[in-house]
This record gives sequence, C-alpha cells and structure tokens, in this order.
Amino acid sequence: MTEDASLHLEGVSRHYGRVRALDELSLSIPAGAFVTLLGPSGCGKSTTLNIVAGLDTPDTGVVRLGETEITRMPPNERRMAMVFQNYALYPHMTAFDNIAFSLRLLRRPSDEVRTRVRAVAEMLDIGHLLERKPGQLSGGQQQRVALGRALVKQPLVFLLDEPFSNLDAALRARMRTEVKHLHLALGTTSVFVTHDQEEAMTLSDVVAVMRDGKLVQFGTTTEIYRRPATTYVATFVGKPRMSLVEGALRLGAEAATLVADGLELPLGAPGALGLTGTPPTLVALGVRAEDVRVDPSADATDGIAATVALLEPIGSDTFVELSLGPSTVVARVSPDMPLAIGQPVRMAIAPGRAHLFDAASGVRIGA
Repeated sequence: MTEDASLHLEGVSRHYGRVRALDELSLSIPAGAFVTLLGPSGCGKSTTLNIVAGLDTPDTGVVRLGETEITRMPPNERRMAMVFQNYALYPHMTAFDNIAFSLRLLRRPSDEVRTRVRAVAEMLDIGHLLERKPGQLSGGQQQRVALGRALVKQPLVFLLDEPFSNLDAALRARMRTEVKHLHLALGTTSVFVTHDQEEAMTLSDVVAVMRDGKLVQFGTTTEIYRRPATTYVATFVGKPRMSLVEGALRLGAEAATLVADGLELPLGAPGALGLTGTPPTLVALGVRAEDVRVDPSADATDGIAATVALLEPIGSDTFVELSLGPSTVVARVSPDMPLAIGQPVRMAIAPGRAHLFDAASGVRIGA
C-alpha cells in the first residue's frame, strides 16, 4: 500500500432509511494535517469518520488513501487507528495488554511488543500505570491508554471521535494540549470529530464545518473565523457567537449603511467591504465581539447610540450586550471599563471588520 497519508472522499453518501446522514460529501485532507470535522449532533461527522475507518460503507462515492481506493477495504488493512468517545478498553486486561492487543493480533515478536508498548507509554507518561486495569485508572489515564493503543500501531492516519467528551473541563484542556504536542511530534494525518468549536479552533490546521450531512466550509481556522461562508458558520464558530443584525443595505458613492428599524449603522466604503455589482437589498450584518468599539464617555459623539443591556464578566474580559433599539450586539471590552446596566454608550464597528450576508440565503457577500 502507498505511504501517502492524504485522505480523499469523493461524492460520499450514506442513507439510513429516509435519513441522509451524508449527502454527496467531497473532502480532501492533506497528508500530515490535523483536520477537525465540526458540527452539531446529527450533522454526519461521526458517520464520515466511521466510513474513513472502514466501520461503515457508503451507499455511493469513493474513499482514497493517497492514490489507493479503500472504500471497501477491511479496517485492519487501512493503516489507521481510532480513539473512541468511550475509550473502548478491555476491562479485564492491564493497560499494557490493552495497548499491546493489536500487535499481538499481528503476531509481532514479544520483544518488539514490549519495546513499542513501553515507548508509547513513556511518550504519554503512563509507563508507571501499565500493570493497572482500566477500573484502577482515572478518566484521563484511561484516555491516555486509549491513545497509546492507537499510536502503537504506527498508523498512517489517526482518527479521534470526540475523545475528550467524558472528561471534566480542566482535563479536557490539558488533553487537547497533549494531543496537539503528539501530532506535532509524529506528523501523522489526524482527523478529529467534535461539536465543540473551541476544541476545533485550538487543535486544527484545517476545519471542515458540517451541517445536515453536507460540507458547509473547509478552511484554516483563520479563514473559518475571519471569513465565514454563511451565517451558520458565523454563529457556530466563535465565543461569544457573532452578532447578527438584519436590515436594508443602502449604498452611497462613499459609504454603505445598514438601515434597520430606525437604526442607521455606517459600515464604511463599499469597496472596503468588497461589494461589487448589485448586492441584495436585505442583508444580515455580522460582527465579532472584539470588533465592536464601546465608548462610555458622557461627551462621546463618535459611532451610534446604544444602551448596556447585560454585563458578563469572564475575568480577562467582559462581554457587554448592547441594545440598539430592537437589535442587540455583543462587545468584548476590558474588565476595567466603567459600565452599568442601563447606561447609555456609543458604539462603532472597527474598520474593515463588518461581515455581510444575504438575508435570504445566509451566504456571505463581499470580502
């Protein structure tokens, strides 16, 4: 088999009765990349991973590893390893035996098994736990054993199906860091499934945002965050979620303005927004919290009038919900900014940071 570890899904569909779990999904993952399949429950991401692993077979479409078609190849011949959400460890076996299991199936020599298991265990800092059974291990330790069992196979592709979902918040963050270090050290093509956008942004080189069995956007974390292709991506990725304000787009020679329920929000020059041709009249304006400027000064005149509706301190920052008539926008400000609920302020959008979408289709327009 080729050692090219790039992955390619071409027109892959999977139906369960009337349910279309995957709908003509095409996706190319470069060799050595860490790619996250991101989306809510039921969007088809785990089905995609199972098809890549060979645990499920598509109704239509082709899966390739490098130039080799593997659509119907048995899982044990794919040079892939998978880490499951529930770890799937054998409870009657020690950590050593769990990690060694696949090597023994391949009838590798005992010395080789011992050497490879101990090398992986030291890498994961579980060398002192190899004689314990899963019931004697914490959740994080069990997760490391599951990672070790996958890594010891020396796979071309590493598949992870929501592996941190059973861990507490602090341990999740720690395991994310460890998996990222492992990926950088090993350079193995990695496909990670999660519904947690923070995990996706932290770990990934590239993110595939999925919805209803379809690929909505595929790009780097910067592209996904800074140039979301649709309002779905815009509001799914980012914390807090991107604020959306619907209204009519009024274009002048020098400036574009969003008009909504008596609100007139200046957006800057049409050229700076990347508006060409005839954009739709009804649009949704999107803005990230860090791109909203807030001035609490009583004598402030720049921007437009707003009212503080809610304050959410998170330590290093404060999220401020601003009321603009019937619409709301969330801003990220310094915790030292003197604000109170009900306080009148002035707000503006940082130059070049407005996102525009077609209100009907939700598709991005402009730059």
